[in-house]
Amino acid sequence: MMKILHVDERRFRSVYRKIVSRLELGEGPLEETVRAILSDVRKQGDRAVCRYTETFDRLKLRPSGMRVKPQEIKQAYREADPKVVESLRYAADRITRFHKKQVKKGWSVKEGGVYLAQRVHPIERVGLYVPGGKASYPSSVLMNAIPALVAGVPKLVICSPAPEGVMNPYLLIAADLVGLDEIYRIGGVQAIGALTYGTKTIPKVDKIVGPGNQYVAAAKRLVYGTVDIDMIAGPSELLIIADADANPAYVASDLLSQAEHDEEAVVIFLATSEKLVKKVEKEMAVQLAVLPKKKIATDSLRRHGVCFIVPDLEKAIEMANEIAPEHLSLFVDAPFDWLDKIIHAGSVFLGEMTPQALGDYIAGPNHVLPTGGTARFFSPLSVDDFVKKSSVISYSRRALAKNGHHLVRIAEVEGLEAHANMVKIRMNNDA
Repeated sequence: MMKILHVDERRFRSVYRKIVSRLELGEGPLEETVRAILSDVRKQGDRAVCRYTETFDRLKLRPSGMRVKPQEIKQAYREADPKVVESLRYAADRITRFHKKQVKKGWSVKEGGVYLAQRVHPIERVGLYVPGGKASYPSSVLMNAIPALVAGVPKLVICSPAPEGVMNPYLLIAADLVGLDEIYRIGGVQAIGALTYGTKTIPKVDKIVGPGNQYVAAAKRLVYGTVDIDMIAGPSELLIIADADANPAYVASDLLSQAEHDEEAVVIFLATSEKLVKKVEKEMAVQLAVLPKKKIATDSLRRHGVCFIVPDLEKAIEMANEIAPEHLSLFVDAPFDWLDKIIHAGSVFLGEMTPQALGDYIAGPNHVLPTGGTARFFSPLSVDDFVKKSSVISYSRRALAKNGHHLVRIAEVEGLEAHANMVKIRMNNDA
């Protein structure tokens, strides 16, 4: 199912370069479609949102029916398995504890008549987009909402599609567990447009976070600047590095877990042992045979699955850093010994007893991670994404008189005489 190549094979370079440059931004006809929908929502507000929701989600809505009612959340608890609710509470607690360690406070310093400070403020209004098409993800609610709440965001609203009117009860429960009740059964590009421009029903926000399909990703990219966004989320990715002693059943299970996300999921395996690769292949066939999402996983592996047989772990780490995967798992002896060599990865999982799904659900770190190689410059979603910083400056008369000539010199070199005069007039007046 997966392509298998030695790094010294002739085909290696072309396949490898395709993986390294895998990021697709959805330009062309797709972008034109997204622009048209955004424009309609901006001009027509709720009317356009309802029209596109009927077209794409087969749900005929009036503006008064967009927001989820309190009784629907109560009904969700009646439908839910109490044990799953308990597990969602556990996950919420773990995620909250981790993100509380990220909180940063402002600071100030005063020296020689100069006062400098940095103030930290939460973003006022944030929109959380939660996918709800092929699957629904209550974990996405927790991962996106909790760092915003820890940061102190005062207004947080959720938009999630409800195909044919059905909303996953666990999604509603996850929102309720963290204290959110402003939920709109709106998805797709029309939701991004509504959150960006505001309608009579859905409030305008300052930032939009959360993953979505290629249309949602394109919409977020196009509205960036009018609002802030977290990142451009592409297909989910996993890269596993394994040595000869890795457990093939564990490797196979982790590769399949990524492949079942969707047909576009990227699955990469770097192995130092050809014997291990053959064992992993057999294990994948056995596990795939009973996997409910067998077709999706098979399509993903055929389209985007690749195994590279490498000479040693040094080469594997070098390749991993160039690929810059969303998730990176080390199935190697003494994995901590290699950690400092890894510089480009969204999240790192050390040791074969640390399946990647721990990061998706209960470990605590955020599962909203950079994809498509953007781990070279993006970070996981965090409390920092929900605050903004302001600089504060205050000079005493004496401090300005002592140091102002440095500013004057630089401003005059740049040809900005009025900038220089701002200081000269004060220094002369002081004289």
